[in-house]
Amino acid sequence: MADGRAAVRSDLETPGVVREALGYYAYRFLSGAFGLLPAGVVRRVGFGLGWLGSFIARDRFRMAQRHQARVGGEGPDLRRRARLVFAHYGRYWAETFWLRPRRHHSILERTTLEGVERLHAAIATGRGVIVALPHTGNWEVAGLRAAAEGARVLAVAEDLGNQRIVDWFVAMRNMMDIDIVIARKGGRVTRDLLERLGAGGVIALLADRDVTGRGVEAEFFGEITTMPAGPVALADRTGAVLLPVGIYFGAGDHHRFVIHPAMGIPAGDTAEERVRLGVAKLAGILEEIIRVAPEQWHLIVPNWASDRASS
Repeated sequence: MADGRAAVRSDLETPGVVREALGYYAYRFLSGAFGLLPAGVVRRVGFGLGWLGSFIARDRFRMAQRHQARVGGEGPDLRRRARLVFAHYGRYWAETFWLRPRRHHSILERTTLEGVERLHAAIATGRGVIVALPHTGNWEVAGLRAAAEGARVLAVAEDLGNQRIVDWFVAMRNMMDIDIVIARKGGRVTRDLLERLGAGGVIALLADRDVTGRGVEAEFFGEITTMPAGPVALADRTGAVLLPVGIYFGAGDHHRFVIHPAMGIPAGDTAEERVRLGVAKLAGILEEIIRVAPEQWHLIVPNWASDRASS
């Protein structure tokens, strides 16, 4: 009887295992295929595939339109701006599949880093550095450039539910000199981040989307939503330097990174008040970063309560 139950469980689990395997091998295939192409071709193919994807992923295209309207108003070119969001997101994925260690030097040659003195000054304090950034540009290339400046980054990645793909992403980002901790239930994310900061190291946190739903309310592009508390809360708790950073695709195969002045944590009687005021302040800086190249802000999921109500 026990053997029969085991067989039933095995049959039920098989489809999930197959789906995981197919997803993983699809990623490996794309990595292999894009890895054979020249950089310029990769960029153009990714851009084109992303543009085409905007016609297929209609729900996400509507979200891109809503977000672009928040940044730049409705306007007659709203649909084009939303399609450019997909195009830049396609470029991001194509470049991610193309990245290889042997290409590090050529990639770094095509990057510019503005405000590098702010990064070096923050590291020199020995208090640790928290990089806060929105969903723009190519994070992997940014991590590679940070490592080249002596600031190897520890970043948090979502648990995608497919262990093979998670392992592939971790290996790929390690290859780009980025350390990764996976955000999963029962994990040790906060402990790993605190350890890195305590050693005077650098962590990077996306700060424009509240994945957990437990964030802090703040006004973001004129509408109240919840924002991640992590960057501000960790800076308040540890005294680490909080650096907002803009990551952008440049012309051709170039990438541009802009390090903004360190953000001080506003005064408050309690940690809760300081975090609330700090998140509001950081939201304003993120708006400035995104407005530089709004069509590169590839956030295409609900991010405000009104988005969820309309989806």
